[in-house]
Order: sequence, then structure tokens, then C-alpha cells
Amino acid sequence: MSAEDLVTDKPVPNTGKDEKKAEDSKPKGSTKSAATNTAAGSRQPEKPKNKGPAKVIAFANQKGGVAKTTTALNLAVAFKESGHRVLTVDMDPQGNLTMSQGVDPDKVEKSMFDVLVHRIPISEIIVEREIDVAVASIDLAGAEIAMSTQIGRERALQKSLEEVQDDYDFVCIDTPPSLGLLTVNALTAANKVIVPVQCEYLSMRGLVQLQNTLQMIRENLNPGVEIEGILPTMLDSRTVHAKEAVEILEENFGELVFKSRIRKAIKFAEAPVRGTSVLKYDPNGKAAGAYRDLAKEVLTHDS
Repeated sequence: MSAEDLVTDKPVPNTGKDEKKAEDSKPKGSTKSAATNTAAGSRQPEKPKNKGPAKVIAFANQKGGVAKTTTALNLAVAFKESGHRVLTVDMDPQGNLTMSQGVDPDKVEKSMFDVLVHRIPISEIIVEREIDVAVASIDLAGAEIAMSTQIGRERALQKSLEEVQDDYDFVCIDTPPSLGLLTVNALTAANKVIVPVQCEYLSMRGLVQLQNTLQMIRENLNPGVEIEGILPTMLDSRTVHAKEAVEILEENFGELVFKSRIRKAIKFAEAPVRGTSVLKYDPNGKAAGAYRDLAKEVLTHDS
């Protein structure tokens, strides 16, 4: 397994369409203000820098418990702090990202299930919290079966995002801990993939399966999807094993491994209980700082 296996030099396809004006596809109930663009009210946002359709980032790793949801949410909030317009899409039937923004997945009337299966506009299920969230519900667990007879089922998410692609600079997609149809939809819609990897050997083995899935996606559905980076998470720098795991990642994937490191912190467990990101829950803490550093690193890649 090498870094070359995970990257492609094919261009990212432009899925932008100009049939609709941006004002015709604003999220339901959207009310933007400069005040809501800050986590603690102390950071003045810059003007959005992205031009054209939103950059779509999928967060994927079929192994659970590697901080996919934590990364999708907190990186999205860090992007917003930098002055960008951000949408998060919860594609996990567990609805952890939805709950992490104070929304009960069991009480939403419509969710990503309705978008994917019944093809309702995605703007109808977007709620505003720290960032805009296209919410999930437990119904998503049955989406793969419900979509099994649909033509173009792998592109359902990609099609739904066309409605709002000019309303945002970034779309961050949280995926379930599997490589099924929901994750395939996310990878088909994405320009880039961020792979959170827990710093232990068994977690890193999942990269092989993700590599194979990405290759199939490139060959059949989305030739331009690329790895944005591999993110070491849940790092306990006191252990030799964690240090060795990071060294193995860097030896095999080189510059694909982010310089940012997400270390273990109790704040990551406490923040979702309050229905907030860690950037709002503990804005001056090291955990929040780690995701701001990651946001700078991702934005630097784009510049």
C-alpha cells in the first residue's frame, strides 16, 4: 500500500449548474448574520474565499470510533469561523452529527432518508445551528434497501446537492462506519476525502479497504475524487504504540498525512452533550485549537 494508490491526478469534475440563482435555493429558514459566524463572539469572520460551487468533503473510514463525526463537525465550525459558508450532511443512521448540534434525530419530520429515497429538496431538511445541518434519522438505516431498485441510486446525494451548491463554500459529509451505499453516495458526491485514523494498528488496516472502494468509485462514478489527507486522531502521545502508528502512516503515505494531530481530550465527549462543537464549548482549549489548525492546513491546500 502506497500513497500513490490513494491519490489521482485526474481533474475534479465541475458539477456546477447555472439554471438556478443562488437566492432560489437558500436553505429553509436561512438567516445569516456576522454574529453567528463566530464560536465565541470574539473572532471576526473574513469574507468567503471560495468561488463557484461548494467544495464537497467526505469524511470516511469504515471503522467506527475514529472521530469521523467529531472531525466533520468541528472542522466545519472552524471553516465557518474563517468566514466560509458551510453545510454539514449527516449520512449516518445513528445521527450523531445531528445530535451533536442539539437536534433529536427521533423527532425530525424529514431527514436525509427522504432526500435520498423520496427525492425531496435537501433545503427542506436543513436546520440552522452553529452551522447548517442536513439532518439524519434512524430511517436512514433502511435507505440502502429502499434505494436498491432506483436507477442512479449511487448519485442520489450528488443530485440533491446541486440545489444548494452555490449557497455554500464547503459541504462536509459525515458517513456511517461501513462502505455501503450511503458511503458510496458520499464518495460519489465528493471532491475530496478526509480519512480520520485512530492511532493504533488495527484502525489503520481499514485504509486498505477504503483504498479499494475509492478505486472502484474513480473507475465507475467519480474519476476526480481525491484524498485530501489522512488525519491521526485520538492520539495518546504518552504511548509508544501511538507514536509508532503515526510513524507507519507517515512512512506509507508521506505528505498525505496531515501535520495536525487530534489528541485524546475529554472535551470531545462533553461538547456533544451540550449540543455544540468543541470550538463553542471550550473555544480557548487545545482541542478546539487542533481543529483550527486543521482548518488552516486544509485551506492552505486550496490556496
